[in-house]
Amino acid sequence: EVLHGIDMEIKQGEVNAFVGPSGSGKSTIARLIDSLWDPDSGMITYGGVDIKKLPLDYYMGQIAYVAQDNYLFDMTIMENIRLGREGATDEDVINAAKATGCHDFIMGLENGYNTEVGGSGGHLSGGERQRICIARAMLKDAPVVIMDEATAYTDPENEALVQESVAKLVKGRTLIVIAHRLSTIKDADKIFVINDGNVEAVGTHDELLGHSLLYKSMWEAHSMAKDGADDSEGFAAGKESKYA
Repeated sequence: EVLHGIDMEIKQGEVNAFVGPSGSGKSTIARLIDSLWDPDSGMITYGGVDIKKLPLDYYMGQIAYVAQDNYLFDMTIMENIRLGREGATDEDVINAAKATGCHDFIMGLENGYNTEVGGSGGHLSGGERQRICIARAMLKDAPVVIMDEATAYTDPENEALVQESVAKLVKGRTLIVIAHRLSTIKDADKIFVINDGNVEAVGTHDELLGHSLLYKSMWEAHSMAKDGADDSEGFAAGKESKYA
């Protein structure tokens, strides 16, 4: 049993963050919410309805999941983005890429949207692959977005661009983010501290610094490890302007 007595509420339109040690259960909760896995007990509700009672196609259409290891298929960029919504036109795909700030970099490639990405997207950098996956999520146009450490393996030169794409993707949507750098989520509406399969504490950044020893120790460790780079423009930083 990985999780124990999890009880949480995700409110519409808010930025929610899951933090905690590696292996604490953060990604497991995200996958359960996305219906990738079924809970052994208890239930997950959406709009007050048990998701098992909702049509699968409907519920899957409500959530866009952007993982740290999103997969690109050995086809063109156009075809990879189009996977976000069946029947999408070329114009729809291009608009999604423009909306997430991907269009210019795609057009800078020799074959533009007809560029073959190679097996697992091997012809592109990590940041470029992730931005295409974000455009795919934008095309899906789901009201809930789950970001599972979406910039964990992004090359440094693309990280700021990926975060800009993320900000455009999540604007006006409910966001659930699992972040490995706490500074990217310190302005979240609600932070869930997950430890050993339990929700150990819930609150804002300031609240948790006051009553969660684990969160405080994680924040202090993160602050000491920072190398001086400015990563304040993260998932929740500037929330008022990015998510309004």
